[in-house]
Amino acid sequence: MVMMGPGADLCVLPISEISSYIQKWTIKARVTSKSAVRTFSRGSGSGKVFSANLLDVHGGEIKASFFNEAVDSFGEKMQVGKCYCLSRGTVRIANQQFNSCSHRYELVFDKGAQIEEAADDVEIQAVKLSVTDLRTVQSKTLPCKVDLCGIITAAGSVITFTSKDSKELVKRDITIADDTCTSMQVTLWGERAKQEDKTFEGNPVVCMKAVVVKEWNGGRTGSLSEGGALVFASTMPEAKRVQKWWVDGGSTQTFTALSVMGGGAGSMKSAKALDLAELRGISEQVIQTPEMYNIVCRLALVQLQKRGEPQPLTYTACQELKEGRGLPCNRRVDGSGFCPSCNRMGKSAARFTLRCRFADARDNAWLTTFHEAAEQVVGMKAEQALSIEQNEGGREALEGAINAKFFDQPLQLTVRAKWETYNGEARTNVSCIAARPVAHSQHGREMLKEVLERVGSFELRL
Repeated sequence: MVMMGPGADLCVLPISEISSYIQKWTIKARVTSKSAVRTFSRGSGSGKVFSANLLDVHGGEIKASFFNEAVDSFGEKMQVGKCYCLSRGTVRIANQQFNSCSHRYELVFDKGAQIEEAADDVEIQAVKLSVTDLRTVQSKTLPCKVDLCGIITAAGSVITFTSKDSKELVKRDITIADDTCTSMQVTLWGERAKQEDKTFEGNPVVCMKAVVVKEWNGGRTGSLSEGGALVFASTMPEAKRVQKWWVDGGSTQTFTALSVMGGGAGSMKSAKALDLAELRGISEQVIQTPEMYNIVCRLALVQLQKRGEPQPLTYTACQELKEGRGLPCNRRVDGSGFCPSCNRMGKSAARFTLRCRFADARDNAWLTTFHEAAEQVVGMKAEQALSIEQNEGGREALEGAINAKFFDQPLQLTVRAKWETYNGEARTNVSCIAARPVAHSQHGREMLKEVLERVGSFELRL
């Protein structure tokens, strides 16, 4: 027990010592995160609840749920970042599926709860994190839950949509990178997503607690859970280290992207694995419905010139959200920034449109490579390419940077084949819609697996 206050009349139990065997206790803790109030139905009745994570001076952390009368009494009074003395709650075994804390137990407060705001204790951290770097995330068994610290390299717009159960949801996708030169997309929800755009601008350092990482489109993406925490301008050693790496040259490095963009949910996961020779055969067939394929190959060439003239590699696209879809327009704007599709001037950004030749052991193929995939293939953002061409060395410097990526590393491409008509001619159009680097170790294991399968097949024939 820790004695507190004048006269030492208040006994405070460290959170780490809370268990179902201790009936009466008082804890002093900082609220590090807090969920929105939600309603629920139980039998013929209904109720409401919110939850919060509590952290004390000893580093102990526990989840607390507040029901009904406790919601009315403390729902608005309890604020993230403030310290409170809490007592008269019950202790139960933690449900780790919905709990971002590592404590074996969790707390429940209802009408008998006693909660009072306490003086701030600077020795209590703002949030407790056990940071996992993104390179380690790449090898973790999925799904998993991790704490992350990185630089926000890109932030999407706020998107509002209706879920299958008719709930209105709000989200924003951000991309973070850390000093392992690895990046991953993380989705923020609710109030965290609604923060002003400027909060995410300027490549700030961000720390996130309890990010759930899952497989999506053949890559890995994160989702910040409701019970997690989002912290800007952290003074943690990890945040300082990542910030120093970014300033000292990390911003110019090429990242290994764990997340695969584009193609539609589930399409890449179900894509059939082919090589380029097999893809060539498919391109000569009639495809009744669009099909997806995965191919491991290397970048061999980018079309930089056409008929002796420099080939434009980027275009300026409208980034205004299309009404009812929550997605950017992405139509080409004119020199003044006017979008004919939206019939107005608004936000715009550079986007890649590349014609790339890829090669593997059996064949090579030219593929139109769309923006998200192109950024992975040439290892730079479209805005960065435009800046190099216009301000940092000109076209020659840009072509040199792209040439350096030829045969640089194996890539997993997701390609889409569909039957379409162009200039009156019907044909199967094959284009690259997503790409991600393949680790040499992973590529080696896949090739060894193929060799063993072929050897086994050969032995069976004998």
